[in-house]
Amino acid sequence: MQLRDADYEDLLTLRTGLRRFLRWSEQQAEAAGLTPAQHQLLLAIRGHSDRRGPTVGEVADYLLLRHHSAVGLVDRAVAAGLVKRVRDQQDHRVVRLRLTAKGGKRLESLSEVHMAELERLSLKLPSAWRGLMPRQPLHGIDVRP
Repeated sequence: MQLRDADYEDLLTLRTGLRRFLRWSEQQAEAAGLTPAQHQLLLAIRGHSDRRGPTVGEVADYLLLRHHSAVGLVDRAVAAGLVKRVRDQQDHRVVRLRLTAKGGKRLESLSEVHMAELERLSLKLPSAWRGLMPRQPLHGIDVRP
């Protein structure tokens, strides 16, 4: 594949947009009284597909943390009243994580502003996304819109 100047411009636009969004997201979390890691933890718990809640190991996977680092993050979130540990009803050896009412309210307000920001960004970044789509069909399927 031969890269064009426009490909490098698209990569720069996309990476810059993603970094700006992440920086903005961190600032929003801090303004809400959370660390960026706590915000990610709350989102990992609420966004987990199993309504019983994720385990610490699953949260570690979501956050790309080592297990012991995730345990420390969960411990601090429990102490802050954002998260609680709950024994699994089917297997009492398993501990699951759930949001407290306080954690749920903080996450909901942060998620509302994040969704609005993503909508705003969707107007700026589509050209960069389109520019990164493969120019060649993959396995005979054209993936370009």
